[in-house]
Amino acid sequence: MVNERFFSLPVEKQQTIINAGYRVFSRDSYKSSSMREIAEAAGISKSLLFHYFHNKKELYLFLWDRCAETTVGFLTRYGCYSQTGLFESMERGMQAKMELIRRFPDMANFTIRAFYEKDPEVNAAVQESYHRHFSLKADRARLNFDPEQFIPGLDIPMMYREMFWASEGYLWEMVQRGDFDMEQMEKDFRRLIAFWKSIYLRKEQTFLRKE
Repeated sequence: MVNERFFSLPVEKQQTIINAGYRVFSRDSYKSSSMREIAEAAGISKSLLFHYFHNKKELYLFLWDRCAETTVGFLTRYGCYSQTGLFESMERGMQAKMELIRRFPDMANFTIRAFYEKDPEVNAAVQESYHRHFSLKADRARLNFDPEQFIPGLDIPMMYREMFWASEGYLWEMVQRGDFDMEQMEKDFRRLIAFWKSIYLRKEQTFLRKE
């Protein structure tokens, strides 16, 4: 649990430490990132950083949860979870995430790297938090989607899995490269969404959307 002394700091000082954590953890693995680097980036001593966070794991998971809550907030405000059309929901989600990336680039990079972090010290906690914040909301949102929007006879669960695997594979490739070109990622995902719409939507819906 985060030391309450951290929350007694002025909001601006809290944000400086948070931003420093995102910056350092987004550039390297959990194991290779140090509290010393984060303290230096925040302009405070390492001992003071340990005064606010008992250890690196506590800081890392605090940052992940804060990032997840911020992302869900943006997705909700953009109406991602309230659509009846799958691809409308995806496009709104893309808009929300691009806004997040523009406003908080280090947080966006951290999110991707943390999701794929394999260190056993934090991996299980990150995945549990991801399920709590994102998967459950996505599962509920799917209940709103009108099945009539898709081509007849489509295996909808398989479609979801295919989309998930494609997205995961793409992001994993970016992690392996260590190069998160957010503008290119936006272009690539928009092309993916357009491709999925072309093969999974009923043709009459595709025509209607073009008019």
